[in-house]
Amino acid sequence: MYTRSVPVFTHFLTALSKVLAKAESHCTEHAIAPEALLDFRLFPDMLPLRRQVQLACDFATRGADRLAGADITSFPDTETGFADLQARIAAAIAHLATLTADQFDGAQTRQITIKLRAGEMTMTGEQFLSTFATPQFHFHLTTAYNILRHNGVVLGKRDYMGIA
Repeated sequence: MYTRSVPVFTHFLTALSKVLAKAESHCTEHAIAPEALLDFRLFPDMLPLRRQVQLACDFATRGADRLAGADITSFPDTETGFADLQARIAAAIAHLATLTADQFDGAQTRQITIKLRAGEMTMTGEQFLSTFATPQFHFHLTTAYNILRHNGVVLGKRDYMGIA
């Protein structure tokens, strides 16, 4: 469970950091106010780029914390610019680095209860990682990527995958 969570989240958060660096460069090169990207939504009922990055970090750290049986990490949602979002990603990666594989012993069958708008949901760690934490993480990561791509930032699949 450790190898399916911490290294995966770390890898893709690192890729997200590089994608945001390209977005910031894009703003500079094209004289675009950073807020134009940071506040952009793909559709009015969707969250802006800034929030997508925050949630990707949250699903990575909180998901790993739950699987490890650790206290849930919380970051204040105070980021206003690219530098702040980079710091948040760095903090999330640093937190993930504090978790050890031993903490994940028994995580497959550990009961995890999460609070949703519709109420509480309880599942095993295996179900939680496979059907909640990982898909949520990638949803927000993908949405951040798509916002930037839609706005002309030159990105490809290799950027998303962290192999560019």
